[in-house]
Amino acid sequence: MRVVILGSGRGSNAEAILLAQQAGKLGSAHVVQILSDQVHAGILALGPRFGVSAHYIDPAPFRTKLEGEGEDRFITAVHTARADLVVLAGFMRVIKPKFLTAFSGKIINLHPSLLPNFPGLDGIGQALRSGAKVTGCTVHRVSAEVDGGPIIDQAKVDITPHETFDSLAEKIHAAEHALLPAVIARLSRGSS
Repeated sequence: MRVVILGSGRGSNAEAILLAQQAGKLGSAHVVQILSDQVHAGILALGPRFGVSAHYIDPAPFRTKLEGEGEDRFITAVHTARADLVVLAGFMRVIKPKFLTAFSGKIINLHPSLLPNFPGLDGIGQALRSGAKVTGCTVHRVSAEVDGGPIIDQAKVDITPHETFDSLAEKIHAAEHALLPAVIARLSRGSS
């Protein structure tokens, strides 16, 4: 299973995937490319470190969604990589129908909450402000509805009485780093 990772930030989840691959824990999946919409994103530095092609793709003309010419450039890059699975790992753009159609059923996303609770931006902050006792992370298939696609798997994280944003984020990131590679490995074996 050929995997392409799309990310916008430092790439801690992409690094977890690549470390799992290095340790032989990704099943038959292997990362063939990393793509980012941010020219200075930390995720791009993972490419040379792990021997994986990593490239910035110009997302213009839009700032928060993947549409128009930028969407076409991403579609071309993912098609060229012959991706069997597209993993959104901190990719901070709304995916639009043309991209969804091009890779129908092949796109998964990681979200820092137990969906359907706290979709969209700041899932960690939303959970903390809500007074919830439990949150976590979700891997789901991507649909036209933001954070609304079918759930593949989740990991729960307790919210303690004196939890801070940073302490909760650290616990959620640890759960994400275990969950996402495990889901990819399962998908590579044909199970969901």
